[in-house]
Amino acid sequence: MFLYSLHANACQLKREGARQHLCNVSGIPFFPAVCYSLSTMSEKLICANKRAFHEYHIEERLEAGIVLVGTEVKSLRAGKANLVDAFVLVRNGEVWLHNLHIAPYDFGNRQNHDPERQRKLLLHGREIEKLHARIRQDGCTAVPLRLYFKEGKVKVEVGVAKGKKMHDKREDLKKKDLKREHAKEFKIKAR
Repeated sequence: MFLYSLHANACQLKREGARQHLCNVSGIPFFPAVCYSLSTMSEKLICANKRAFHEYHIEERLEAGIVLVGTEVKSLRAGKANLVDAFVLVRNGEVWLHNLHIAPYDFGNRQNHDPERQRKLLLHGREIEKLHARIRQDGCTAVPLRLYFKEGKVKVEVGVAKGKKMHDKREDLKKKDLKREHAKEFKIKAR
């Protein structure tokens, strides 16, 4: 609660433009350098699917929970996961994540998990119906974009996407290169 009140006071001071500093209980000055929301502070990224952004136009994003066993969570806390070939399917009113590789836990015993097993995603019924309709009618696909911890629970960001053509990929690479060059020139001029 104390951390939240410090954070709220820091945000309020920043909004008011005050140049005062805050003191915590011990009297040590606290200078709010950057004001972050509490939701972004509580997220810890495990892995991201950069290839999905290269291969697809992401049209919509959904946050889903995931059903895991204990050794999978411990392995994820160590950051041992790979989303590159993963994809999402809707079967019998349930959403399943395929080809998510979570490495076996190093200190696990004979009940260690299967690294390539299918994992169930947790979404509300309306979200599942909407996702299934988009996949069936619009010719979209569902791909996992990121895997992260949010308030101690593992979440998956699922993107509803359409595939890019080869010329779209080339165009995106050109834009990226131009942006990098402009940033480099700006950095040189700033010196």
